[in-house]
Amino acid sequence: MSRRIEHSSSYAFPVAQVHAGLITEQYWRDRLDRVGGPGATLDEVTTGPGTISVAMSQSIPAEHLPSIVSKVRSGDLVIKRTETWGTLDGDHAEGTFTAEVQGAPATISGTQTLTASGSGSNVQVEGKADVRIPLIGGKIESAIADEVLRLIEKEQGFTQQWLGA
Repeated sequence: MSRRIEHSSSYAFPVAQVHAGLITEQYWRDRLDRVGGPGATLDEVTTGPGTISVAMSQSIPAEHLPSIVSKVRSGDLVIKRTETWGTLDGDHAEGTFTAEVQGAPATISGTQTLTASGSGSNVQVEGKADVRIPLIGGKIESAIADEVLRLIEKEQGFTQQWLGA
Protein backbone atom coordinates (compact mmCIF):
# COMPACT_ATOMS: atom_id res chain seq x y z
CA MET A 1 0.00 0.00 0.00
CA SER A 2 1.19 3.52 -0.63
CA ARG A 3 0.09 6.99 0.40
CA ARG A 4 -0.65 9.51 -2.36
CA ILE A 5 0.97 12.93 -2.29
CA GLU A 6 -0.69 15.82 -4.11
CA HIS A 7 0.17 19.49 -3.94
CA SER A 8 -0.34 22.54 -6.11
CA SER A 9 1.88 25.63 -5.94
CA SER A 10 0.90 28.91 -7.57
CA TYR A 11 3.40 31.56 -8.59
CA ALA A 12 2.83 35.16 -9.58
CA PHE A 13 5.43 34.84 -12.32
CA PRO A 14 5.06 33.74 -15.95
CA VAL A 15 5.75 30.10 -16.70
CA ALA A 16 8.92 30.92 -18.68
CA GLN A 17 10.39 32.81 -15.70
CA VAL A 18 9.57 29.99 -13.27
CA HIS A 19 11.05 27.38 -15.61
CA ALA A 20 14.19 29.47 -16.15
CA GLY A 21 14.66 29.58 -12.37
CA LEU A 22 14.04 25.87 -11.85
CA ILE A 23 16.72 24.91 -14.36
CA THR A 24 19.37 27.20 -12.82
CA GLU A 25 22.01 25.59 -10.62
CA GLN A 26 22.15 28.67 -8.38
CA TYR A 27 18.44 28.27 -7.59
CA TRP A 28 19.10 24.78 -6.19
CA ARG A 29 22.12 25.93 -4.20
CA ASP A 30 20.15 28.81 -2.71
CA ARG A 31 17.10 26.62 -2.01
CA LEU A 32 19.13 24.01 -0.14
CA ASP A 33 20.94 26.74 1.77
CA ARG A 34 17.67 28.36 2.83
CA VAL A 35 15.25 25.45 3.38
CA GLY A 36 17.35 22.29 3.02
CA GLY A 37 17.89 21.76 6.72
CA PRO A 38 21.09 20.99 8.64
CA GLY A 39 23.87 19.50 6.55
CA ALA A 40 21.95 19.59 3.25
CA THR A 41 24.20 19.12 0.23
CA LEU A 42 23.82 19.46 -3.51
CA ASP A 43 25.52 16.27 -4.67
CA GLU A 44 25.18 16.48 -8.45
CA VAL A 45 23.80 18.86 -11.06
CA THR A 46 23.42 17.99 -14.72
CA THR A 47 22.12 20.62 -17.11
CA GLY A 48 21.22 20.46 -20.76
CA PRO A 49 19.43 22.79 -23.15
CA GLY A 50 16.42 23.81 -21.04
CA THR A 51 16.74 20.85 -18.63
CA ILE A 52 18.19 20.03 -15.24
CA SER A 53 18.70 16.99 -13.05
CA VAL A 54 19.78 17.45 -9.43
CA ALA A 55 20.73 15.04 -6.67
CA MET A 56 20.81 16.23 -3.10
CA SER A 57 21.08 14.90 0.43
CA GLN A 58 19.05 16.19 3.33
CA SER A 59 18.59 15.05 6.89
CA ILE A 60 15.81 15.26 9.41
CA PRO A 61 17.08 15.44 12.99
CA ALA A 62 15.74 12.64 15.20
CA GLU A 63 14.01 15.12 17.50
CA HIS A 64 11.83 16.33 14.59
CA LEU A 65 10.66 12.85 13.58
CA PRO A 66 7.18 11.55 14.38
CA SER A 67 7.27 8.99 17.20
CA ILE A 68 6.10 6.18 14.89
CA VAL A 69 9.27 6.67 12.81
CA SER A 70 11.53 6.84 15.86
CA LYS A 71 10.16 3.50 17.06
CA VAL A 72 11.31 1.80 13.87
CA ARG A 73 14.59 3.61 13.25
CA SER A 74 16.66 5.59 15.72
CA GLY A 75 18.79 8.60 14.90
CA ASP A 76 18.58 11.24 12.20
CA LEU A 77 17.12 10.31 8.83
CA VAL A 78 19.27 10.93 5.77
CA ILE A 79 17.24 11.37 2.62
CA LYS A 80 18.70 11.19 -0.88
CA ARG A 81 16.56 13.21 -3.30
CA THR A 82 16.53 13.73 -7.04
CA GLU A 83 14.55 16.20 -9.10
CA THR A 84 14.43 16.72 -12.82
CA TRP A 85 12.87 19.31 -15.08
CA GLY A 86 12.45 18.90 -18.82
CA THR A 87 12.30 21.56 -21.49
CA LEU A 88 9.59 24.16 -21.62
CA ASP A 89 7.18 23.23 -24.42
CA GLY A 90 4.98 26.26 -24.98
CA ASP A 91 3.59 26.87 -21.50
CA HIS A 92 4.21 23.38 -20.13
CA ALA A 93 7.18 21.51 -18.59
CA GLU A 94 7.35 18.19 -16.82
CA GLY A 95 9.66 16.82 -14.18
CA THR A 96 10.13 13.97 -11.77
CA PHE A 97 11.19 13.57 -8.16
CA THR A 98 12.40 10.73 -5.96
CA ALA A 99 13.50 10.39 -2.38
CA GLU A 100 14.96 7.43 -0.54
CA VAL A 101 15.46 7.18 3.18
CA GLN A 102 18.87 5.63 3.80
CA GLY A 103 18.74 2.50 5.91
CA ALA A 104 14.96 2.20 5.72
CA PRO A 105 12.56 0.63 3.22
CA ALA A 106 10.95 3.97 2.40
CA THR A 107 10.73 5.67 -1.00
CA ILE A 108 8.89 8.63 -2.46
CA SER A 109 8.44 9.20 -6.17
CA GLY A 110 6.28 11.17 -8.53
CA THR A 111 5.88 13.78 -11.19
CA GLN A 112 5.68 17.56 -11.26
CA THR A 113 4.08 19.63 -13.96
CA LEU A 114 4.63 23.34 -14.59
CA THR A 115 1.83 25.11 -16.49
CA ALA A 116 0.70 28.66 -17.17
CA SER A 117 -2.15 29.95 -15.03
CA GLY A 118 -3.43 33.33 -16.16
CA SER A 119 -0.48 35.73 -15.94
CA GLY A 120 1.23 33.42 -13.45
CA SER A 121 2.04 29.75 -13.28
CA ASN A 122 1.33 26.59 -11.34
CA VAL A 123 3.35 23.53 -10.34
CA GLN A 124 1.30 20.40 -9.71
CA VAL A 125 3.02 17.64 -7.73
CA GLU A 126 1.65 14.10 -7.73
CA GLY A 127 3.40 11.17 -6.14
CA LYS A 128 3.37 8.43 -3.58
CA ALA A 129 5.16 7.37 -0.43
CA ASP A 130 5.91 3.67 -0.01
CA VAL A 131 7.09 2.08 3.23
CA ARG A 132 7.58 -1.64 3.13
CA ILE A 133 7.19 -2.49 6.81
CA PRO A 134 4.41 -4.92 7.78
CA LEU A 135 1.60 -3.64 10.02
CA ILE A 136 2.88 -0.09 10.61
CA GLY A 137 4.05 0.84 7.12
CA GLY A 138 0.81 2.73 6.41
CA LYS A 139 1.21 4.90 9.51
CA ILE A 140 4.78 5.72 8.57
CA GLU A 141 3.71 6.48 4.97
CA SER A 142 1.22 9.01 6.32
CA ALA A 143 3.86 10.61 8.53
CA ILE A 144 6.34 10.81 5.64
CA ALA A 145 3.72 12.20 3.25
CA ASP A 146 2.80 14.90 5.78
CA GLU A 147 6.49 15.87 6.16
CA VAL A 148 6.94 15.95 2.37
CA LEU A 149 3.95 18.27 1.99
CA ARG A 150 5.36 20.61 4.66
CA LEU A 151 8.71 20.63 2.86
CA ILE A 152 7.05 21.36 -0.50
CA GLU A 153 5.26 24.33 1.05
CA LYS A 154 8.55 25.70 2.43
CA GLU A 155 10.21 25.19 -0.95
CA GLN A 156 7.29 26.93 -2.66
CA GLY A 157 7.65 29.95 -0.38
CA PHE A 158 11.37 30.07 -1.09
CA THR A 159 10.81 29.79 -4.85
CA GLN A 160 8.30 32.65 -4.83
CA GLN A 161 10.81 34.87 -2.97
CA TRP A 162 13.77 33.77 -5.10
CA LEU A 163 11.98 34.51 -8.36
CA GLY A 164 10.99 37.95 -7.09
CA ALA A 165 14.49 38.90 -6.02
